Amino acid sequence: MQKISPFLWFDTQAEEAANFYVSIFKNSRIRRIARNGEQGPGPAGSVLVVSFELDGQQFTALNGGPQFKFTEAISLVVDCADQAEVDHMWERLGEGGQPGVCGWLKDRYGLSWQIVPVEFMQMATDPDPAKVGRVMGAMMQMTKMDIAKLREAFEG
Repeated sequence: MQKISPFLWFDTQAEEAANFYVSIFKNSRIRRIARNGEQGPGPAGSVLVVSFELDGQQFTALNGGPQFKFTEAISLVVDCADQAEVDHMWERLGEGGQPGVCGWLKDRYGLSWQIVPVEFMQMATDPDPAKVGRVMGAMMQMTKMDIAKLREAFEG
């Protein structure tokens, strides 16, 4: 069991969102669904909490009502092995959402995601500050990350 896991607050779309995310990530599943009883807080039988896994990472989604919305102050990072995975995650998570900059996007529920090639993190932590500066400059011009352009900038 994971000691720390994300707890996501939705208005009424917790189950819909969990199913959407599970459809995108490999090795994912809905674990449990808790429904409201006669005492509420929502209508009896409606979904209160969904427990799910995305590629082995545990999450909980709550139908908590409209009081709180997601902001960019928190985001989920998806480490991608190659450009094909970046493209797939960008396309799927972005369905009905909106692209941001530097590999960030908001999904249709307003949750922010960073779609990041693993290779970018290797480049961004290189000991050569000139290489890091070039790759960061290139990344700052992107919406979806482009590994070929990042490599080109890294190599100078």
